[in-house]
Amino acid sequence: MQSLRFCIAIPGALALTTLLLAGCASEQAVTGSPAAGTRYGPPPEPMGGRWQLAAPGSSQCSMNFGAAPDAGEGTIAPEGGCPGNFYTSRKWTFEQGALVIRDHNGQPLGQFALAAPGRFDGKATNGQQVTLTR
Repeated sequence: MQSLRFCIAIPGALALTTLLLAGCASEQAVTGSPAAGTRYGPPPEPMGGRWQLAAPGSSQCSMNFGAAPDAGEGTIAPEGGCPGNFYTSRKWTFEQGALVIRDHNGQPLGQFALAAPGRFDGKATNGQQVTLTR
């Protein structure tokens, strides 16, 4: 009887552990380079075109986003004077419900959420608040 209880308890504990780990993974911030072959969902609005990146009490810059319609990723060409390290921006992706701006090495520079049509609010990886507007 003891061994039967043990056999029932192990699968239940494994299932609970798996569910808990899955929940933790879904709440993690985007870090590091995306895996090769990763496919991204389309952002909540078209990203192609000119955007303004700004940080309160700091500089701002224009950024040209390149993207095919409904694409979940594209290129960025910053025009200079960007706050923090955003002058190294080269790529954007829309992953796990967030817009992620990445540098020339694929490392994240900031993560943004849609705040209103034509506006994303977010944080740079150094914790600085930033906005991206049309």
